[in-house]
Amino acid sequence: MKLSDYVRLLALAAIWGASFLFMRISAPVLGALPTAFFRVLLGAIGLAVILAILNTSVDFNGKLRQIMVLGVINSGIPFLMYSVAALLLPAGYSAIFNATTPMMGVLIGWMCFNDPLTLKKAAGVLIGIMGITLLTSTGPVTLSMSVVMGALACLVATGCYGAAGFLAKRWVADKGGLDAKLVAFGSQIGATLFLVPFFGISTAINPPTTWGNPQVWIALVALGFICTACAYILYFRLIADIGPVRSLSVTFLIPPFGVLWGVMFLGERLSAAHLYGGGLICLAVWFVLSKSKPKQEPAPASD
Repeated sequence: MKLSDYVRLLALAAIWGASFLFMRISAPVLGALPTAFFRVLLGAIGLAVILAILNTSVDFNGKLRQIMVLGVINSGIPFLMYSVAALLLPAGYSAIFNATTPMMGVLIGWMCFNDPLTLKKAAGVLIGIMGITLLTSTGPVTLSMSVVMGALACLVATGCYGAAGFLAKRWVADKGGLDAKLVAFGSQIGATLFLVPFFGISTAINPPTTWGNPQVWIALVALGFICTACAYILYFRLIADIGPVRSLSVTFLIPPFGVLWGVMFLGERLSAAHLYGGGLICLAVWFVLSKSKPKQEPAPASD
């Protein structure tokens, strides 16, 4: 990897770590559903602008329906779940839980996509569960039903991310592939269309008590344009340059940034649970992502 690759990896981790900060600012004011809806809507608008600037031909090669469904799984549901978690958990917690994405991918691949569960991956899953338990039970936030529900919302989100990786390979990559920018754009369209009826109904029945202030909308714009549209472009560019496995190492870097932004800008407390629980989760990610050494065939006996 070149120095520029490391810089982009750190920049992506800082951006995605900040997304939990921005959700923590907007969700308590607007609610979880409006926050998720405006994030995907602004993300789609941002990607449309980027495609126009780059003069990219918008041709989905007959894959738009699959990409839109992928967007529901990879953006619509996870963004809603993280917005729910933002009502219940500190931003640093959600950022640490986000690192369980590879672990959830292992479980879903094994259960639903016939992906083999090796001993090393199984050990990673068990270590990750230990980290989650330690973080939620001994952290600065008192263990309660709301903390458990927030943790479960994060795990639903990472489960969706894990499933989306297999579906993207099956629906897009294995059928000739498609420009990553178009996949990102189509997925945000799908997520927006998925959330818009729920947003409309909830706004009509139980509108937010306030539509916020400039700070809330600055956070939403940053969440949609920077943490979604720009981050997708940066991530897919990294995949093209250094490969998908190395790009997934960003999951190690997001939690420190998420915790850091929460401490710096929201006054969240830092505790040993962040270090120990987050460390175990990062160790689990390393177990899951690192390749096992191939078994060496015994040398043929010489006569």
